Amino acid sequence: MNRADLSKQPHEVSAMFDDVAPRYDLVNDILSLGRARGWRKVVAEAVAAVPGERVLDLAAGTGTSSEPFADAGVDVVAADLSLGMLEVGRARRPDIEFVQADATQLPFADASFDAVTISFGLRNIQGHRRALAEMLRVTRPGGRLVICEFSTPTPAPLRTVYTEYLMKALPGIAARTASNPAAYQYLAESIAAWPDQEELAAQILGTGWSGVQYRNLTGGIVAVHRAVKPGASTATR
Repeated sequence: MNRADLSKQPHEVSAMFDDVAPRYDLVNDILSLGRARGWRKVVAEAVAAVPGERVLDLAAGTGTSSEPFADAGVDVVAADLSLGMLEVGRARRPDIEFVQADATQLPFADASFDAVTISFGLRNIQGHRRALAEMLRVTRPGGRLVICEFSTPTPAPLRTVYTEYLMKALPGIAARTASNPAAYQYLAESIAAWPDQEELAAQILGTGWSGVQYRNLTGGIVAVHRAVKPGASTATR
């Protein structure tokens, strides 16, 4: 799988992440220039989960994004398509529940979760609108959705520099640090092909979510979208 046409087959995506699982978190820190940890902190704050709530963390990989919830006493389920990623996560955090799941056909009952979140995984899902609809299905009325994904930098100079980094520098760094550099070439192309902030917000609304808002991080290189499932009112967080 060498080109990013946003028509990924699930088995291809799973195999790609199986390959990079052992060093995935380390390489992510390097390629994001250390920003990944700060982005994860913003996501946890946006989800605003408290003990007694149940959170579904999709595309959780090795569970790094699930750890803040588990550490705060929140019941979190870390779900991913890649068995390789899940195996690394289970070995590292046996206290977290890891589940293999296709985001377009989630193995959970309706209204099972108070919040659903996905970080840097939505663009890798074939038919991501179906995944958004599935997230809505498994969220209780009044529950929250938080999506963290690479997006379109808002300042034009940053956009130019970022595009150069994605297509030239990132694959070079990955070639020296990653177990499967070709996977990172694919990931760079998938980022460049992904919808911008406004288009993704419209897609989220189009699948039935309400109150969609987004916040740009690092000049729009990353955007965090938030939404609520229509229904029962909840306390403002």
